[in-house]
Amino acid sequence: MLEKEATIPLSKVLLLPNGKGINKAYIDILLSEEIPVFCVNHSEHIHRLIPFKQLYANDVSFWQKEGVWEHHLTGYGLNKLEETARAIVNSRLHQKKEEKTDKPEPEPKSEEAMLEEAFGSGYNDIVKMTKEEKVERLSKESIWLNELLIKKSRDQIVITEALTNTTKDTAMINHAILKEIIFFADDQAKAYSHDVVVYTSEIVRTSARLLSKNVFRDELMRTIAEKSKGTVLQHITRVYLNGVAFLAYFNNMISSSSTIMKIRNSFTLKYRKFYQALLPHIDSYNLGLDQVFMGGLRVISPEMFFKWSVGFLIHDVGKAADIQYHEGGGAYDRTKVVNHVMVGYNSISQKTNYPKESALIVGYHHEYYGDPDGYGPYRDDLQEYKSSVADAKQDFCITYELESILEFKALSYFPAKVLEIIDVYDALTDPRRVYRKPLTSEEALDLISKEFIIKHHKIDPILFDIFIDFVHDNNRAETGA
Repeated sequence: MLEKEATIPLSKVLLLPNGKGINKAYIDILLSEEIPVFCVNHSEHIHRLIPFKQLYANDVSFWQKEGVWEHHLTGYGLNKLEETARAIVNSRLHQKKEEKTDKPEPEPKSEEAMLEEAFGSGYNDIVKMTKEEKVERLSKESIWLNELLIKKSRDQIVITEALTNTTKDTAMINHAILKEIIFFADDQAKAYSHDVVVYTSEIVRTSARLLSKNVFRDELMRTIAEKSKGTVLQHITRVYLNGVAFLAYFNNMISSSSTIMKIRNSFTLKYRKFYQALLPHIDSYNLGLDQVFMGGLRVISPEMFFKWSVGFLIHDVGKAADIQYHEGGGAYDRTKVVNHVMVGYNSISQKTNYPKESALIVGYHHEYYGDPDGYGPYRDDLQEYKSSVADAKQDFCITYELESILEFKALSYFPAKVLEIIDVYDALTDPRRVYRKPLTSEEALDLISKEFIIKHHKIDPILFDIFIDFVHDNNRAETGA
C-alpha cells in the first residue's frame, strides 16, 4: 500500500539548508528522470502518483503552496534522486580530471587530511603520540571521571566537559591504536593494546555511571558539536552517549511492571504480525513476548551494561581502515561499507582483549534481522550452522546472553538491536548531512517506523517504541514541557 511507504515532504527535499534557496539540481533530475510524486488529499482520502514533470509543467511552484494537496517523495523516489545526484557529481569530477587545462589539478586529499576531517584536528596529534603517552592520557582522564563520581558532583558544566572530552579522546585513541595493530600478529596486538583496553573499559564504566545520574542531553550534544569537529567522531560520541542513556532509560522502564504489562496487552494487535514473519515455524497462538525476548524482558545487569557500552563506543572502529571511502564522498560501494564492519569485528575480537560482547556489537549492528539490506558476520555464521545442523531453527528473536547468540538460539543480539536504532536515528538527524537537510526527531522516528518496520523487518518494533518514549521524554525535559 502506498500510504505505508516511507515518504518525505517534497519541500524538505527541494529547499536548501537554512532557507538558502531552492536545489535547482534536484529539480532538473526530477524532470529528466520523470520521478513520480506521491500526492495526498486527506480530506477526500485520495492519493495518486503523478510525474513531477507533469505537475511542474502546470505550476513550477506547486510544491511550495499550501492547500488541500500534499506532495511527497516515496522512499524509492528519494533513493533514485540521491543516486542520480551522486552519479552526476562523480561524472563531473571524472570529466574534470580528463580535461586538459593549463591549470594544475588540485592535489587529492591525503589520508592525514581525511582523518582530520573525520576525527577532528586533535586526531593527528594523538596518532603521533607514543603508546605510553596515549595510555597516560587515558589514565589521567579515568582519574578525572572517578573524582567527579566520588565527589557526587552535580555541576552540569563540569560533568558535560568531562564526558565530552573523555569520550572524544578515548574514541580517538582507540581508533589510532587499532589502526596501528591491524597488521600485528594477534598475540603481539593484544599485548600492545592491553593498557588501552583496561583504561577504556574503566572510563566507560565511570562515564556510564555519571551519565545515568546526570542526563544533560541537550547541553551535552551541543558541547560535542563544538568540541568534536570530525564528522565520524561526532557520530561516534553521539551514538555512545545516547546508547548509554538509552540503556539506563530502558532499565528504569522495565523495572516498572506496568511497562511490561502494557507491552503484553498490546502484543497481539500491535506486534504479533511482525514477529510471526520472523518466526513462521511457531504457531501464532503460541507466539508471545517470551519468544521475542529469550528469558523475557528484564533489567540489564551492571556488568552487561558496561560491556555493551564499550561496544557502543568502538562500534565504527573499522572506518579507520578505509577513511578515504567513508569521508571521500565517492559513489556508494557496498563492498567497502560491509568491509568496515568486518574489519572492526575482526580487529576487536582477534587483536584486543575487549569483551566478546563488545566485539559482537561491532560486528552485528547492521544485521537487520537478516534483511537483504543488512550485513555482518552473524548471517554467514548462521547459514553455515544451518547447513551443518538438520532442521536448525531459532525459537527466539532476541537474546541478552552471549552464549545463546553464539549457539544460534536467537535471530539477534539485544545490544546490537539497540545500536541499530540509535545508529540509524543519528544518521537521519545528523546536522552535517551532505545531500539533504537533517530530519527533525519526529520526522526521523516516522521514517524509521515506515521504512524499517512497516515496509521491511529490520528494526525491532518493541525496542523502537521504548526508544520513541526515550526521545519524547528527553525532548520534554529539554523544553521544560
